Amino acid sequence: MIKMENQSWLQAAKAGMIKWIKRVFIIGLVALVALFSFSYWGTYSEGIRSGMVVKISRKGWIFKTHEGQLNLQTFGANKSPNLVSESFEFSVASDRPEVIKVLEEASLSGERVSLKYEERLTKFFWRGDTKYFVTEVERLK
Repeated sequence: MIKMENQSWLQAAKAGMIKWIKRVFIIGLVALVALFSFSYWGTYSEGIRSGMVVKISRKGWIFKTHEGQLNLQTFGANKSPNLVSESFEFSVASDRPEVIKVLEEASLSGERVSLKYEERLTKFFWRGDTKYFVTEVERLK
């Protein structure tokens, strides 16, 4: 009788332990999915930068991304007439062909543009080389 009681107690303990391990695994998996989703779609900041588009290119071996560079051409704080050249590297999501087209045209014409962008929390290699993604382009006259 004692052996039977020990066996049923061990079986109950084993079943309880398996149930506990499954719960911890599911909670961990849900936490990882939530963390990935937050870092993938989360936006850290939004802003606007103005300048001239120096380059816009489509690059990558397997995952083709659109990358660009904006020359900000700001005047120095020392009231000098010399331009201080600073560049802004950005990416453009592939699902925004109208933004890519306007950037290519502005790059060829050399006109100033204003870029609205979102800074993502993390960069992923299949999305782009930077954390800065252009959402809108406005041509400045």
